[in-house]
Amino acid sequence: MSSAADPLAPLAGLPGVSDSVDSVRKAVDRVYGHRVMRRRSGEIASEAALRGARGSAALSGADWALEEVRRRTDFGSEAQARAVGAALRLTAEAGQLLSIWRQSPMRVLARLHLVASGSTPAAPDPSAPPAVEGDTVGRPRLAGEPVDEPLIDLPLPGAEEVAGRLEGLSRLIIAGGAAPALITASVVHGELLALRPFGTYNGLVARAAERIVLINSGLDPKAICPAEVGHAEQGAEAYVAAFEGYVSGTAAGMATWIAHCGRAIELGSRESMAVCEALQRGAA
Repeated sequence: MSSAADPLAPLAGLPGVSDSVDSVRKAVDRVYGHRVMRRRSGEIASEAALRGARGSAALSGADWALEEVRRRTDFGSEAQARAVGAALRLTAEAGQLLSIWRQSPMRVLARLHLVASGSTPAAPDPSAPPAVEGDTVGRPRLAGEPVDEPLIDLPLPGAEEVAGRLEGLSRLIIAGGAAPALITASVVHGELLALRPFGTYNGLVARAAERIVLINSGLDPKAICPAEVGHAEQGAEAYVAAFEGYVSGTAAGMATWIAHCGRAIELGSRESMAVCEALQRGAA
């Protein structure tokens, strides 16, 4: 596909991006090639989901120890617990929405926000008419509606701009393209974080959408290389600084953001390699 038909294709030519793409592919392949994957991939995927949720919640202000996330059963008592619960639900839900993503990404995003908010009606039907929501859950914000996003403090795009850019993002996803999965996932993540289209949980939803792209693209079909782990490991300050590069729209800024997301996948892959090694030793 030509770059004229695929607007993301030119990003592959930015300095350092091709190296990031290659490095990510090698890191993911190492995990998939581990001997433990042949017989215990389900256990590795479950552990990756738990660790990914913990990492995403940490970036939303709930930096809990992994064992606390594993042990806890009550996620509705206070703000941090609700954020962790939302991250766990989103991680579990992402794999159920793959077939709908390429048909109707907006329905998937609405579903993700409903799940994060604790509202879980039946999975969306791509052929059904849009639902009419009586409140702010599961729909893009309207003019004047506030946004609660603890990590990102950049100016909010107006509701009209949000609607237009979401439509453009939706068309991009439905059309597909030849850009590597890392690039597409980085753009989806960055755009949703820039728009903050919902009143709450935008960071969690953006990282869940990144997860969906990585799974759906075939880069990480078993969801065993959680980018959320790597985003958290690099730290909130580095995450925000790289994201500001995305928002700048410059070539250097975009390259920085893509490289940051690539490093996050590599770190998530490294985490799962450690899980594989522990399972092989019988230590986990």
